[in-house]
Amino acid sequence: GKMCNQVCEHCHVDAGPDRKEIMSKETMMECIKEIDSCSSITTVDLTGGAPEMNPNFKWFVKELSSRELEIIVRSNLTILLANKEYQSYPQFLADNKVHIIASLPCYTEENTDKQRGTGVFSKSLQAIAILNQLGYGSENSGLVLDFVFNPGGPSLPGNQEDLEKDYKRILKDQYNIIFNNLFTISNMPISRFLDYLITIGKDEQYMELLCNSFNPSAVKNVMCKNTVSVSWDGQLFDCDFNQMLELPVNSSGKTIQDFNANQLSSRNIVINEHCYGCTAGAGSSCQGALS
Repeated sequence: GKMCNQVCEHCHVDAGPDRKEIMSKETMMECIKEIDSCSSITTVDLTGGAPEMNPNFKWFVKELSSRELEIIVRSNLTILLANKEYQSYPQFLADNKVHIIASLPCYTEENTDKQRGTGVFSKSLQAIAILNQLGYGSENSGLVLDFVFNPGGPSLPGNQEDLEKDYKRILKDQYNIIFNNLFTISNMPISRFLDYLITIGKDEQYMELLCNSFNPSAVKNVMCKNTVSVSWDGQLFDCDFNQMLELPVNSSGKTIQDFNANQLSSRNIVINEHCYGCTAGAGSSCQGALS
């Protein structure tokens, strides 16, 4: 859904505390029905907003955990400290072997708070320390904790491998924090980040940067080629970005109720100017750099 406890300036979802759009249990049940009928589905990636704020979050994760699936939850970390209910979530996620991909756009307090709000860096470190205590980020624990880096403004991410080394060194030395992988993700010129670009007068400059940095080798690994995005109300999209732009899949079945794996696997992917965001530089996807 689009409900979130934060209001980040780079958010392409325009998520926040005032958003009421959340996935119903009925739509989740439809997702499970299609998962059970389609053996090619191996991963379920839960995002938001803050997916933990959905009242049926734990029920859904338990249902998914009973199946042979990789379960990913994209967490903003601060939600895990929000109140007593959410403070039980780290143990719940560990018990269900959930792969956590967490937002941490920088290893400095100044840059993180500028992008995500005052105090977010400190709260994020507190949440990470709790996850580390449960085994997240430790080798051979089976509990994977990855971080996401987003540039602080209208620029492309730096080299993912080099940034990961910096993150691991600084976070370990200064805060005794460990994690598994760092993913660099480009900011998409959509919704709140587009508004930010327009406000600072750099929307055209940023689009020129994305277009001029087009990398053909990144195209073969873009997420829309092996992922289908299900919106809070059950509509199907090629990716999370198309979902926010309301560009539905090019298939006769456009909702989870009409899911047809054969049709979807042979569909033409809907593209637009924002697709340069995933194919610029080293490329960008939910799993980080592509080339």
